[in-house]
Amino acid sequence: MKAVVLRKPGGLDRIETARHEPRSPQAGEICVRIAASSLNFHDYAVANGSIAVPDGRVLMSDGAGEVVEAGSEVSEFAVGDPVVSTFFPNWQDGAITPAKRQGTPGDSGEGMAAEYVTAPVTAFTRAPAGYSAQQAATLPCAALTAWRALMVEARIKPGDTVLTMGTGGVSIFALQFARAAGARVIATSSSNAKLERLRELGADATVNYVDDPDWGKTVKRLTDGRGVDAVVEIGGPGTLAQSIAACRMGGHISLIGVLTGLAGEVPTAAFFYSNLNMTGITVGSRAQQQDMVRAIEASGIEPVIDRCFALEELADAFRYQESGQHFGKIGITI
Repeated sequence: MKAVVLRKPGGLDRIETARHEPRSPQAGEICVRIAASSLNFHDYAVANGSIAVPDGRVLMSDGAGEVVEAGSEVSEFAVGDPVVSTFFPNWQDGAITPAKRQGTPGDSGEGMAAEYVTAPVTAFTRAPAGYSAQQAATLPCAALTAWRALMVEARIKPGDTVLTMGTGGVSIFALQFARAAGARVIATSSSNAKLERLRELGADATVNYVDDPDWGKTVKRLTDGRGVDAVVEIGGPGTLAQSIAACRMGGHISLIGVLTGLAGEVPTAAFFYSNLNMTGITVGSRAQQQDMVRAIEASGIEPVIDRCFALEELADAFRYQESGQHFGKIGITI
């Protein structure tokens, strides 16, 4: 079978196509014909060498396809079932632990940039009914991160106001989930053209954070001075102060990204004065993904896919991601 691997020491010019023999499933395992994947910031960090992986690691955390063979003791899936991978195959439910973090495809485990993947049943869930493989492949990292941030940690409800940042996969899924839950959404971007597209997707208000450096105060004014109930914070130290300024007293910040750096100053006085809550988010569990799939089917949400590349064009796909031109997810067709 064909697979795309990363050679040491990493870097986009060290991505190459290789031949791997598919493995027959053992007890409790399924073999999946992978039809699609999608790019995440985590995949890019692996590919550019920021996250060290063994030489020849098959890339990509997200994958979707069809079960082609099932091992003994498998009852959850049958041949022909459409399935989608899980980001943490060992995190089935409950609280996260170091052991549950192990085995992420394309990182500490073999990835989804391959024609066939054989893994335990627990490494997949069913895909949403009616979804194409390319649509399903957008879900395991970006969508589940947004779902956990808003529905599990912040526990938003109808009438709440949610702040999202930018136009990447997590942020757009957050906008969609928030709107489906009956919440109001304020979205930020540095591009007026992208802000217009966010409004078309349902954002109630938008702010250009380049034109408005104190956008946190502006966001609060847009809530009549109350502040937002929940923030999906993707920037990290460079944006956290503005997120705190935008929040209502007792609001919730889901810290899911570090696009502006790994460390920085935090206005702690403002944080505790407003009695804020902040949760670090690294995707979610298999049980949370199963809940999300049911919610997607009930709401009719469809992923926003910017463009798709062939498996052999994975390095070019990362270069496109690097450019920041995309709106929504970048797909890989396998």
